Amino acid sequence: MFSGQPLRPPQPPSGLLGQASLLQAMPGVPRTSNSILVDKLESYFKACFASLVSQNYVNGTDQEEIRTGVDQCIQKFLDIARQTECFFLQKRLQLSVQKPEQVIKEDVSELRNELQREDALVQKHLTKLRHWQQVLEDINMQHKKPADIPQGALAYLEQAPANTRAPMKQT
Repeated sequence: MFSGQPLRPPQPPSGLLGQASLLQAMPGVPRTSNSILVDKLESYFKACFASLVSQNYVNGTDQEEIRTGVDQCIQKFLDIARQTECFFLQKRLQLSVQKPEQVIKEDVSELRNELQREDALVQKHLTKLRHWQQVLEDINMQHKKPADIPQGALAYLEQAPANTRAPMKQT
């Protein structure tokens, strides 16, 4: 199907390290649990895609078997994703205890960014509002020319039949 694709979906690594790493370890430096989790996450992610594009699945394997294999790959990926999320939440908690001022600075920065986004959105809507107000004003000016404005309701009724003609009867 695709060049270089394996014939069967690869199984996630049985060891702690993935095949390719987002965080490359330097020789002689011990790997942290963070990089191991990221390696696992990456390898399970690749396994999910490999199982979806596997040649075995294209060549007429039982649909239930395909579904089971894909579900297992996705479940393993979700499990390691939860572990990775927990790791980063723990680090965030440690940081908030050790350096509370850093967390406050980050919160202030996020609030400033949110205010800037909201201000930009308000300006965008104001620009659109001014445009449409101008369009409506132009339309009103076209319909209300001083010579065309009738004097009272009867004048309007007198002009109405002149503007619309009744269809003629054919005999």
